[in-house]
Amino acid sequence: MRADSPAAPVRVYRHRLFTRLWHWVNAVAVIVLIGSGLMIFNAHPRLYWGHYGANFDPAWLELPRWPGWVTLPSRYSLAGARHWHLAFALVLAFGLLAYMVWGLVNRHIQRDLRIRRRDLTPALLCTDLKAHWALRFHDPHDPRAYNGFQKLSYVGVVFVLMPLLVLSGLALAPGMWPWLSDLFGGRQSARSVHFIAMGAMTLFVVVHLTLVILAGPVNELRSMVTGWWRTPEEDHS
Repeated sequence: MRADSPAAPVRVYRHRLFTRLWHWVNAVAVIVLIGSGLMIFNAHPRLYWGHYGANFDPAWLELPRWPGWVTLPSRYSLAGARHWHLAFALVLAFGLLAYMVWGLVNRHIQRDLRIRRRDLTPALLCTDLKAHWALRFHDPHDPRAYNGFQKLSYVGVVFVLMPLLVLSGLALAPGMWPWLSDLFGGRQSARSVHFIAMGAMTLFVVVHLTLVILAGPVNELRSMVTGWWRTPEEDHS
């Protein structure tokens, strides 16, 4: 081999089996929940704050009905959408609980997702932002490490956004604990919070998929299927 020839990419075991399974189960659950949730929203596409809201009450948000190609089912069926939504809401909720427990047991949360004070310093955040603009999404010294933006986004989704979706969804269920509805300021407020959180989750999915494509979809998908990730070739040239 010539001295100036590039070295082969380094293979790194980046994602454990449980993380990979949770990721793909979550992916299916979120897609079904977004589609069925939009169908449920089509039944009354108006949002209110407080305990009550109906056709003649002033709404803070009113949207046109979503087309069939983004809803589940594709034809109007409130009952069908509710069945899909409830089934996969249970998948999302119990999957999240299992991920949190397993992440604490194997120290994945403490080791990989813990946000330290230095992660929030302006200098380091600026460095991470410049690296993202340059399409460099990993640390060349430790490819398994998450940078500040990745930690903030993952922790925000796993420990804030997803629990908020679960709790606000439970607050909407008839016969559930009344105090949970009161916690959000009423069932209509819970419905508004649920819709906003769903919009934030949808935005996260879009950004996540965009970054996967920019980072190299074959390599990223391989790592989430097999666990093994290859460092980019430019790091070895």
